[in-house]
Amino acid sequence: MSQDIHTQIENLRDELRHHNHQYYVLNSPSISDLEFDRLLKELIALESEHPEFFDASSPSQRVGSDISNDFQQVKHDFPMLSLDNTYSIEEIQDFENRIKKITSEEVEYVCELKYDGTSISLRYENGVLVRAITRGDGVQGDDVTANVKTIKSVPLRLMGSGFPEKFEIRGEIMMPFAVFNQLNEERAAKGEMLFANPRNAAAGSLKQQKSSVAAKRMLDCFLYYIPGDQLDGESHFKNLELAKSWGLKVTGDIRVCKSISEVFEFINFWDTERKHISVPIDGIVIKVNSVKQQRELGFTAKSPRWATAFKFKAERLESELLSVDFQVGRTGSITPVANLSPVHLAGTTVKRASLHNADVIEKLDLHHGDFVFVEKGGEIIPKIVGVNTDKRPAGALKIDYITHCPECGSELVRNEGEANHYCPSYLTCKPQILGRIEHFISRKAMNIDGLGGETISLLLSNDIIDNVADIYDIPSMGEALIGLEKVIYPVTYDIADIPLSRIIYAFGIGLKSIPNKLASTLADHFKTLNAMSQASLDELVVIVQDKVKAGKIREYFMTPFNELLDRLKEGEKTDGGISLEFVLYSFCVNGLSLDEARMITGHYDYLYDIAKASASELSANCGISLDIAESLLTWLGSNKGIVKKLNTLKTTSIQEKSVNNMIANIVKSKDIPFNRVLNALGIRHIGETASNNLASHFKNIDTLIAASFDDLVDVPDIGDQMAQSVIGFFADDRNMAIVSKLREAGLNFVLEEQEALSDSLTDKKFVITGTLSKPREDFKADIIAHGGKVVSSLSAKTDFLLAGEKAGSKLTKAEKLGVTVISESEFYELIK
Repeated sequence: MSQDIHTQIENLRDELRHHNHQYYVLNSPSISDLEFDRLLKELIALESEHPEFFDASSPSQRVGSDISNDFQQVKHDFPMLSLDNTYSIEEIQDFENRIKKITSEEVEYVCELKYDGTSISLRYENGVLVRAITRGDGVQGDDVTANVKTIKSVPLRLMGSGFPEKFEIRGEIMMPFAVFNQLNEERAAKGEMLFANPRNAAAGSLKQQKSSVAAKRMLDCFLYYIPGDQLDGESHFKNLELAKSWGLKVTGDIRVCKSISEVFEFINFWDTERKHISVPIDGIVIKVNSVKQQRELGFTAKSPRWATAFKFKAERLESELLSVDFQVGRTGSITPVANLSPVHLAGTTVKRASLHNADVIEKLDLHHGDFVFVEKGGEIIPKIVGVNTDKRPAGALKIDYITHCPECGSELVRNEGEANHYCPSYLTCKPQILGRIEHFISRKAMNIDGLGGETISLLLSNDIIDNVADIYDIPSMGEALIGLEKVIYPVTYDIADIPLSRIIYAFGIGLKSIPNKLASTLADHFKTLNAMSQASLDELVVIVQDKVKAGKIREYFMTPFNELLDRLKEGEKTDGGISLEFVLYSFCVNGLSLDEARMITGHYDYLYDIAKASASELSANCGISLDIAESLLTWLGSNKGIVKKLNTLKTTSIQEKSVNNMIANIVKSKDIPFNRVLNALGIRHIGETASNNLASHFKNIDTLIAASFDDLVDVPDIGDQMAQSVIGFFADDRNMAIVSKLREAGLNFVLEEQEALSDSLTDKKFVITGTLSKPREDFKADIIAHGGKVVSSLSAKTDFLLAGEKAGSKLTKAEKLGVTVISESEFYELIK
């Protein structure tokens, strides 16, 4: 009997593996999702009843565990090197020329898509997946096996036969665009920060501590390389074909090219076609096909000589410049931001782009109403790279950089030699106060969890805090903070396109008040106001679950001459969204026409921005009469509830648990060492490295305050500008009052000398760059503990560059300067 059940379990596993491969690898499902789920449930039930037949490679193990576990570091059997990048046809030709200098034989190439995800190495033993490791520093990476097991396209057990007893295969884990967009919508609905792009989302998903979370992210994986002499294949292409026969999902779009001209054809085809595939790619990988020639060509210190990556040029699109905002940062620096007509660029919708400073605006020669060319720097950050002057409206006015702070009205300052203007009122300008407090509580400064940006804004608006020192009054308030309202603003949708659920919730369609959840239910069911207005009473009763409420909603839609409803329906889109201009128009403000509503929304994106303006500002900015502006502001002022509901995702209050957590972390922060307290003060131009150097040199705050200009510039990496900034900061009585209050609160203003662990790095200067396996502060602490110094910029006097993954320009500069580049593992050898 036991043997029969074991056979039944194994048959189910084999059948599920077959269908999994058909669906996720071959994209050719042979059974329905319902039937697949039925088979899986049957397997799970049998395995649960018979734990003696447990198998870690069973299809049932893909569901993920809720047990949280830290990632372990695992060494790669073969180093995971990066590829050299090329950006032009000429550079690819140079690549071939270098190859031909080493080998005299004819060279055949394999071209593959360069997927834009996160690198992974899969280790199989006896056909079973035993380990999945991230790139890490190339020598060792994180063991993320539990999370990778949740990826349906990664076989837990190989098919067929003939595979080596033990081998590794490399690939890329990605998040398809559709999954990425859905994930960001869900995160926005919860008030969480959005992922910048699918690559970041994939990397973040892979590092989830709970594999059940990773399982919900619907990641995909393409495999493209088997390192070492693990296979007997004569060519890279044949090795991939072998891997494919074992059920591994190898890169799908691949071509063997007999010449470099065929490589160019492949590149040109995919430079256009990449817009039509479901996963992100950012280039083409070109590899020498012959394994024998690969061995002959060998490797440099960081990349194979037989492969290179051609990076596509950033996608460039044209968009209309709608307006320019000027934002105030925590140090008072003013950043101009362009508001654009939405364009879909490199996988995301772009509506805004930084203009950086006055020089950039001047160089671009921006005018109101211009059509501009937009790219994404590194496929992430949108930037304006030019203007289509042929489309410039006749008589368009030039965009001038502002002369006064947009928040507090102070006259802006631009110091000689600096690119940015800044607001000098750093103790009274609200964005600066907020930014300075956010910096103060950040991880590299005082590390106070529980005090996010929203909570800080709440405390500021309720006059509970006014500066960083006031934070240490919070523990004495306790219960007074419980119940303070906290508003979370929407990030998934632009208020210019308001969802139907928000309209129903805000205007209380048919009822005095409709709960947010019911509004969402109604919107999900009817999709549009027009469909909702045609619903029968019986249909509404089923949804609302209350006959009286359903009757009132029905009555509302049946009321003749319902001007508000008619106007909202007039502006409704097919998906139920309603534009802001129609919402304004629907307010039925005396005399406000649709054209005037459009003029207002051409300048303002959010209702609360309109409500904050004065009548004269509205009139001047939007070209409407003063009477209309006053009428609109009166309506907004007397209908704050509607405005608030339209502009907020949800409103919550600070709970007792949050208050207790906040207070505990504030108290805990008093143990932070002096160097980080100094960084937390937010002195202009003084960052983390400068704070460390100043603390190490002066030992305490009093000596630092008394330091002269000459004393300060004697400190390593402290220049004239930094020295003047330190002197200016402590010369201000208001800053000194804050320092005095922080001192009274018990913060550390004296450096506690730590006993050196060794002198192995004495007088050695380090620069740290790239993504490392642990926070940079930990490496800095290790360097200092062994007698070394950490500096912020590379020079010929730098001894070592500690380089992690994606080291970037500093790696190139280090090689030019002759600075020794070391990995994490080599660093640990130095201090061993």
